Order: sequence, then structure tokens, then C-alpha cells
Amino acid sequence: MNKIVVPSNAEADQEGPLYEAHKKVYPQAVSGTFRSIKWKLMAICLGIYYLLPFVRWNRGAGAPSQAVLVDLPNSRFYFFFIELWPQEVYYFTGLLIVAALTLFLMNAIGGRIWCGYLCPQTVWTDLFYAVERLVEGDRRTRMKKDAADITLQRFFEIAAKHSIWLMIAWWTGGAWVLYFNDAPTLVGQLLTFKAPMIAYVWIAILTFTTYVLAGFMREQVCVYMCPWPRIQAALTDEWALNVTYKYDRGEKRTSLKKARDLRALGEPVGDCIDCYQCVAVCPTGIDIRDGAQLACIQCGLCIDACDTVMTKIGMPTRLIGYDNDINIQRRKVGKPEVYRLIRPRTIAYSALIAGVGAIMLYALLTRTLLDVNVLHDRNPVAVRLSDGSIWNGYTLRLLNKRASDRTVVIDVDGVSSPAIHVVGIDAITQDRPAIVLGRDQTTELRVLVTAAPDENQKSVPLKFRITDIGLGEIASATDNFVMP
Repeated sequence: MNKIVVPSNAEADQEGPLYEAHKKVYPQAVSGTFRSIKWKLMAICLGIYYLLPFVRWNRGAGAPSQAVLVDLPNSRFYFFFIELWPQEVYYFTGLLIVAALTLFLMNAIGGRIWCGYLCPQTVWTDLFYAVERLVEGDRRTRMKKDAADITLQRFFEIAAKHSIWLMIAWWTGGAWVLYFNDAPTLVGQLLTFKAPMIAYVWIAILTFTTYVLAGFMREQVCVYMCPWPRIQAALTDEWALNVTYKYDRGEKRTSLKKARDLRALGEPVGDCIDCYQCVAVCPTGIDIRDGAQLACIQCGLCIDACDTVMTKIGMPTRLIGYDNDINIQRRKVGKPEVYRLIRPRTIAYSALIAGVGAIMLYALLTRTLLDVNVLHDRNPVAVRLSDGSIWNGYTLRLLNKRASDRTVVIDVDGVSSPAIHVVGIDAITQDRPAIVLGRDQTTELRVLVTAAPDENQKSVPLKFRITDIGLGEIASATDNFVMP
């Protein structure tokens, strides 16, 4: 019989903990090509987010003048010249599909470009890091201050940093609610404490989440909370450009002095001088030289740091750079580097994006601003009148998406000698009933259709046709005319 050996506490301690304790990351400031790109994209993203609610767009009298507005009370979404109704939710579905395919395309071309440059978590964390460096100093200074006892000056530095963080977080939450109401009006209400309570609640929630996620959790969001690193690993291939340490050139690592001595003796040595600058600037605190890692957001800051060092020691730059797995193997055997940004995967993604985008654009350009929905009565389904004719009842919902009133007429096709009665508006008549639809409104009508019986059929298709008298715009919907 086999014995189960339980390790002693001393043996368990030697094996190490199951989970590594989290260590605070102190990214060092760096300058270079990719840092400049990140600064510019940050300015663009934050500028759009904070300022877009104040952009005006003239839609005529009585219509909201905010360019981008989610009007929940009236169930409308405005985006410059586009106005979407709840019935047009398929546009948002198409937009989500395009966004997902664009993310796949970005991954196929350059790995986690989204994570490193455009993700809100990255953008706001970068902004919070900039504030931290401004108030407390760069990497080494912050590390020393955190290790030392708190002085009065240190207390004021911490208070100033967190105050600025809270201001940024508060305005982030405030900017979000401005997309759901007229921005200038809501700002005035917020300042005078006359805004709806729901606005204050959402500002508080978003202030808290921004402050915590960008100020404290930072890289932990990318490593533990975000699902995209796991998903993109399954979508990438050997041709995707990822931030890569070119170990075929960098190894064997050694110090600058030893490297010079070894080269003088004709010994093989790599270009990496073990300066650890790539680790110091990494916002997630990893060593890119260890290979591809889940925590790498591929922001390119390690490229800038390494290029700076290589330039100082007179070596070629891009020891760390955007590269693919194929080139590392090709360089080992002396073959030239090959890059294939255009390949079946990227062509397929691009074609799908173009296809879905074209469908959405066509639907948007050809959509009618007049719509109708019809619902047949359930009880009674049909009634035979004393003169032998058949009567069916329907509920019509007419949608006028224009910013002006319009007059429409109702026609039915599919039955012989139809007579239409719009309840509450006119008597039964063979004429086309005329209805006035209010601007940007849904009008519900109770419509009775009477027709001659058809003993050979239990039901016949019935088409309601709604025609704008002034503009000639037509909308239609079909149902059945049931014979009892």
C-alpha cells in the first residue's frame, strides 16, 4: 500500500508560495519614437472624449443641437447628421462587428496595438503616471520616497497627487454623463446642484472606477482582468509584428566593459549590455528579453529605451523592435528579413470590414424616414358582418423620423373592394384615409379593414402601404386578412 507523504512546513516554505506577491511597478520616463506616438494618441483620445459633448450640430427647431447625444427619455441616438431609433439597433450590431474585426486586423498586423496605444485603461494610466512623475519625480526618486519615512513634504506631495487624480477621475465621470444630456445645460445644473440625482450617482461611480483602475490597479487590469490578452494569443500567427527582443543579436549578454574585452579577444558576445532599461520603462514591469509574455501590452517603450542605450554605446538600434517569429529563424541562418503585412488573414479581415461597412452605409443612405409596423388583432381574428363582408382589425404604428410634420394616406392591397376605417378619425370609406403624423414621433392607429369574402381561401396576404402626400415617400408592411 502506497504511503502519502505530507511535506513539512519547512519543505513547503522552500518550494515557495503558490502565488507571487504583487510588486509595485515604477515605470521610468522615456523619450523616443513610440513615446511620442503615445503622447499624440493620448491627446487625441482625451480631447475627443472630453470635448465632443460640447460640439454643436444644427438639426432644426425643436431638435437637440448636441452633435453626439444618447437621448434616453426619447429613445434616440444622435451622431452629427445621423439619427437612430430603437428599431434601428442593427446599426449598433454592425458597428460592434466592425470594431471586433478591426481589433482582429490590428492584432494580425501588429499584435496588441490596441492595448499599447488606444485602450482606455492604457490612456488614463499613462495620464496618471504623468501626474505622478510631475509631482513626485521619476522612477528612482519615487522608489526612494516610498522606502523612506513620510515627512510633511512627502505628505503634501501624496495629497497633491491624489487630488489631481481625483480631479481627472471626476471630470472623466462628468464627461461621460454629458453624452446623455445637453452638455452646457447639464454642466450648469451640476454646478448649481440642480442636476438629476442619477447624474451625480453615475459621476460618483465613474470617478471611483477611474481613480482605482488608473491610479492603483494599473497593470493588474491588463494582466488579470482583461480577457483580450488570452483571446489575441489564439488569433495571432507567426507573421504578426510583436515587440520582440532579438536574442539572435543580443545574446550572449554582458556588461559594456566585458563586451569590449571579449570582442577584442575574438569571443562571441551579444549587443545587450544588461542595462535593464527595457525593464525600468515597462508599465507592466516585465523583462521583454524573457520572450513573449501575457503581461506585455506592446507599447514600444522598451524599444525607445533600448534605442537610446544602443545609440550611446555606438551600436545599431532596434535590438528590441517590432518583429515576427519568422525573421528570428531567418537571421540565424543568414537569410534576409521578410515581412508580410498583406496575407490571407489580413485580406480576409479587411474584406469583412469593408463588406459589413458597405452594407451599413448602403442601409443608412437608402433608409426611409417613414416606417410602419402592423399587428393583427388576436380576438376576434375576423368577423362576418350582416351583409356577408369580412372585417379584420389591426394596430398600425407609424413612425415619422423627420423633424417636421407630414400627412400620409393609407392604402391596402391584396383583397377585393377593401374599405378602411381608422378608429376615431373617420367612418368606413373606400377613400384613402389621410393621417397627420407629428414630427419625430410614433403614432399608433386602430385600423379596421372590411373586404368581400373569399370562400376558397382561409386567409390572404394583406399589404398596408403608407404614402407621404408631399414627399412621395412610401413605407409598407404585410400581414394576413383572415376569412372566418
